[in-house]
Amino acid sequence: MCPGQGAQRVGMGRDLAERFPAARETFEAIDDALGFRLSRLMWEGPESQLTLTQNTQPAILAHSVAVWAVVRPRFHAVGAAAGHSLGEYSAHVAAGTLAPTVAAQLVRRRGELMYAAGEERPGTMAAVLGLATAQVDQACNEASGADGVAVAANLNAPDQTVISGDPAAVTRAGEGCKARGAKRVVALKVSGAFHSPLMVPAVDGLHDALTGVDFADPAWPVIANAGAEPVRTGVDAKRLLVDQLTAPVRWVECMRAAAALVPGATFVELGPGTVLAGLVKRIVPDAATLTLGTADEVERFLA
Repeated sequence: MCPGQGAQRVGMGRDLAERFPAARETFEAIDDALGFRLSRLMWEGPESQLTLTQNTQPAILAHSVAVWAVVRPRFHAVGAAAGHSLGEYSAHVAAGTLAPTVAAQLVRRRGELMYAAGEERPGTMAAVLGLATAQVDQACNEASGADGVAVAANLNAPDQTVISGDPAAVTRAGEGCKARGAKRVVALKVSGAFHSPLMVPAVDGLHDALTGVDFADPAWPVIANAGAEPVRTGVDAKRLLVDQLTAPVRWVECMRAAAALVPGATFVELGPGTVLAGLVKRIVPDAATLTLGTADEVERFLA
């Protein structure tokens, strides 16, 4: 499992580069591919620059694939992979669909396109906690109207959904969720309404970027956000990564699909943070989890 936007922090990945040559080489290769010192921004900030969508996305991918470069020899059997939003690109790197440098260039472009779409039609997102997704959907439908749309964008857990859309509609949807019994509705600091119809202006640009890249067939299934389906070909990977821009992240279904595909498997989170491991426990309660993001965690795993 590979995390998405929101997992970034200043200092991310520096300990990996200091202790593991494979991680350091991965960061250096991505810096060269992007034409600037992304690693310095990751390690030193400033945070205001790191949190820009076009920087955050390649930074999180770089962290995830640097971990993978170190631990890959110890993974003798992988049944499936999945990534949350931009993390789906990291998952494809792990599966051999994309080279790390190519994936970093793609998510850099993806971030630029998403940022531009947010400038063209400003939107927002909010996390709804303690309410079933079906009720969140109802609140979004009621809140959408002539002055804007709100949709369920990230279906993170049975009782955690992120809504996305035009600010007025998202505010109304949040109020509707509270009226239905939501414990909290938390506004998110984002540059646009991701995984919603407001990202349509970014679709053509991303399609063009993906068309110009060769995708190999993944070595194992990568479960796509947009359909919660196992992707087994590079052709399908491209199509679903475009769909992902405007479709919801069906994370609950993705994790249930993984559990069904690989019964009894350990769910391993590669990259910054522990959010996905926590979500799995709420989706597949008996699942074993492991987080590999810090140098200490990786060293314990290797030992």
